[in-house]
Amino acid sequence: MKVVYQTCCGVDVHKSFLVATIIKTTSAIQPSYHKKRFSTFNKSILEFKQWLLDNSCLDVCMESTGKYWVPVFNLLEDEMNVTIANPKWVKAVKGNKDDSKDSKWIGDLFRLGLVPGSYIPCKPIRILREFTRYRYKLTSCKSSEKNRFQNALTVCNVALDSVVSDIFGKSATSVIDYLLQQSGNSINHEEISSRLFRSLKKKSGTVIESIEGYQMTDAQKYRMRLIHAHMDYVTSTISDIDTKIQSLVESYEDALRLLCTIPGIDRNSAITIISEIGTDMSQFSTSKRLCCWAGLTPGNNESAGKKKSVRITRAGIYLKPALVQVAHAAVQSDKSPYYQTKYEHIAKRRGKKRAIIAIARMILTAIYHMLSTGELWNPSDLYKIDMPAPLKNKQKEKAVKQAMNLLIAEGLIVEPQLAS
Repeated sequence: MKVVYQTCCGVDVHKSFLVATIIKTTSAIQPSYHKKRFSTFNKSILEFKQWLLDNSCLDVCMESTGKYWVPVFNLLEDEMNVTIANPKWVKAVKGNKDDSKDSKWIGDLFRLGLVPGSYIPCKPIRILREFTRYRYKLTSCKSSEKNRFQNALTVCNVALDSVVSDIFGKSATSVIDYLLQQSGNSINHEEISSRLFRSLKKKSGTVIESIEGYQMTDAQKYRMRLIHAHMDYVTSTISDIDTKIQSLVESYEDALRLLCTIPGIDRNSAITIISEIGTDMSQFSTSKRLCCWAGLTPGNNESAGKKKSVRITRAGIYLKPALVQVAHAAVQSDKSPYYQTKYEHIAKRRGKKRAIIAIARMILTAIYHMLSTGELWNPSDLYKIDMPAPLKNKQKEKAVKQAMNLLIAEGLIVEPQLAS
């Protein structure tokens, strides 16, 4: 096989140490190997860096083991070409591996160009990504706490959620606070009615009926107050994170405004997308490569002439949910019926779930080209959907005429004779 890197280094990274193997390919058939072990302390990593420079090795490949590769990458990225490999591409054969052999195996694969590198954005994008992903986790935590609070009410024979549309709305929150303040399980009907607002005032009887006779001990009330306090804390933390994120995206305002022209994308969605893929699309060779990286393309699994599962992969665990959410908003957007029409056509043939994934892939493809060219959202076939009715009829007549000419040319039908 052709040698791509004459001098390179394979690195096996662990929590407290790393093993590196420099491979030098000369005119001889067998390459030379130089192994060395370093600590993961900054001083030792800098010694590792100097060792690479002394051996004229500027191409390094290491496996993305947890977050242990990040400190090494931070100190090497300024002067070297560091390739971070997905573990599935550099997995060694079981029964014949150890720390020393792993680094040699990674180096041998990388030397022959068999290791595709993972996308690692620039440091500002990586920092922004840390905040957006943390916000995603906190939002999930807040949803879990809301479900836990709702379950606590159900266990205590409080069926308020069957009456109100939002259990965390102003009226419902006021009623629940009153229940938590009570020493026993008795309620004052007039007090409950005074805590209802707007349309719920007409349903005061139903509200009282849904909570009357509730069974809530002091221990259960204490737990519900803890849950509610935690929800308030998470909400305030999310607000602080949003403030910090806004300061981090000031240099990406042009890209954000560009993405917000796509139906279904708001500012928060645009920030999430930018934090995952960045603004430099040269990292991805084509839009198809980007969609594959995001886990939005069908798999390719065929053997003996039989095509097996073509499900999408599990890649893009943060980007994919954001794009699916955007796709749901796009098919219901009033800004343009473009994606709604596409969705309806695909859903008829392939089902709603596949149609949403297809719309998410279309949106990501549009994002790729928009960030590459700087153009606003304007699909090439948009005129077919937003076209006025007279123009649609004219286009239909033209298509029918072309079809007739084709059938006549093929001899399938006889050209109609004009009346004399």
